[in-house]
Amino acid sequence: MNNLMHDLHSLLGELTSHHDERAEAVIPQLIACGESAIQALVMLLGSESADDRWWATRALAEFADQEVFQYLIKMLSDEAVEVQQCAALALKNHPHEDAIPALIDALSSPDNILSRLAANSLAAIGEPAVMPLLDVVKNAAPAARLEAVRALALIGDQRALPVLLEVCKENSVMM
Repeated sequence: MNNLMHDLHSLLGELTSHHDERAEAVIPQLIACGESAIQALVMLLGSESADDRWWATRALAEFADQEVFQYLIKMLSDEAVEVQQCAALALKNHPHEDAIPALIDALSSPDNILSRLAANSLAAIGEPAVMPLLDVVKNAAPAARLEAVRALALIGDQRALPVLLEVCKENSVMM
């Protein structure tokens, strides 16, 4: 056990080394450490360094553990937009209905990349995201509406057709 903790400490040191290639290279080894690595990465999510939080989020995104999505959702509200972007991208690979409210909020981000990644993740969730996305199309600011329309088109649910037809009738270049 002591050897595992030493190895895990070394791997976390590489992950937070500020050398992207080295950090990326240790992620498979962290996955091999299993639950111990997840718990260490969760602790790293509380770091003062946005870079450390980004790499912890990035590493957690690779775990197949069903509970990881909770931490990814939490990181959608991180103070650093790049961490939010990483979490939104990760949630595309871990689609879960519990992420819908946070992803819907991210659609209204002033950061276009974050709103696009959130829309992609909502599209990956699929049918459960349709009604909240329809609400965005009806009530949100134009940029969020545009991403919601795109996500609805990717989902392809027929319940969206009436609202999407109304959007087509708008006299809006953006929509």
